[in-house]
Amino acid sequence: MESDKINITAQLFALQDKAYADFQSKLLPTVERKTVIGVRTPALRKLAKQLSKTPAAQEFLQSLPHRYFDENQLHAFILSEVKDFDTCIAELEQFLPYVDNWATCDQLSPRCFKKHTQELLPLIRKWMASQHTYTIRFGICTLMRYYLDEAFRPEYLEWVASIQSDEYYIRMMQAWYFATALAKQWNATLPYIEQHRLEKDTHNKTIQKAVESFRITDAQKSLLKTLRVK
Repeated sequence: MESDKINITAQLFALQDKAYADFQSKLLPTVERKTVIGVRTPALRKLAKQLSKTPAAQEFLQSLPHRYFDENQLHAFILSEVKDFDTCIAELEQFLPYVDNWATCDQLSPRCFKKHTQELLPLIRKWMASQHTYTIRFGICTLMRYYLDEAFRPEYLEWVASIQSDEYYIRMMQAWYFATALAKQWNATLPYIEQHRLEKDTHNKTIQKAVESFRITDAQKSLLKTLRVK
């Protein structure tokens, strides 16, 4: 197992871009610079597809925790390729506690989720009730990705609004969720802004993100600007 992991790590170093690593590490305040190899996302996705379904990939998924940020990124992309829902969830549950940054969290997007939205709901509730910052963020992100269109229910807004946290990366995910919800489910979402249901910084960030969105009309943007909290 260790030899396969070393081989995959060597492949990542072969794709290293040191200048990109310097740039990327500035965007990842929770990640130590020395753990950032500097592999660009397209190269990571390509490698993940090449490794997918191979014994080496399976052994890599079991070799937690990883040492490098890029290994976690690759892990997320390999998981996203897993087609069997039960297998994906089992692997995901092992990995989530080790996710330590917003980038890995947000790029973890299993394709099989689209066909299993009903089975996902209790898992989303569980993730959002976690004590781990990025597990909560992943739960909100998943709810945003798959439940703001045909699968939307108004109570999902309450799930996100009711999360109380001082963690920056949770609050910013709440803001992203509500900004997207304003674009897709305006009538159901607006009362949460009008009634100031979100913490002040999250409230204002939601409005900022919504105002910057091309999916929000000029009239809606004008109204939202009047709802900012000073």
